[in-house]
Amino acid sequence: MREKEEKKKRVDAASEELERRSKYLSSLIERTKIKAESDQEEATKEPRKRKEKEKEKVKEEDRRGELVGGEGDEGEKEFMKKIRVRAADMAPALQRRAFRCAREVFDTMPKLESKRLALALKKEFDTAYGPAWHCIVGTSFGSYVTHSLGGFLYFSIDKVYILLFRTAVEPLAH
Repeated sequence: MREKEEKKKRVDAASEELERRSKYLSSLIERTKIKAESDQEEATKEPRKRKEKEKEKVKEEDRRGELVGGEGDEGEKEFMKKIRVRAADMAPALQRRAFRCAREVFDTMPKLESKRLALALKKEFDTAYGPAWHCIVGTSFGSYVTHSLGGFLYFSIDKVYILLFRTAVEPLAH
């Protein structure tokens, strides 16, 4: 009889321990779900904020009329004559920013350094308009790329061709 009581006490203790662990795991799962939901909300808010900032920058650059149609010096105007847009799906203000950045880098190079020019354009656009910009610079290359809407520019300066484009970035689901 005593043996049965001891066995019952052990079973009760084990049941209580299982119940306690079950509650702990349930609360842990609930906290993880809440955190995942808030992370998801933040992830959807962040691209919206970035897009709004991009639009504000584009509007500001359009207002200032930088480079094309603006009050630039003779060097800028001469440089702009050398630029030919081959294909574009990009706002004019962003195009002007790419031209300006290319010119600044060209001015610092005694001879063409394709890698340096590509890296400079990529960094400029990554910092200004968010990640996932890609740039290819060369005198002879072919490509087929998929780009985000409003994020594609293919132009040439003399015999140097520049492809600048943006790809979609989606948050990873855990």
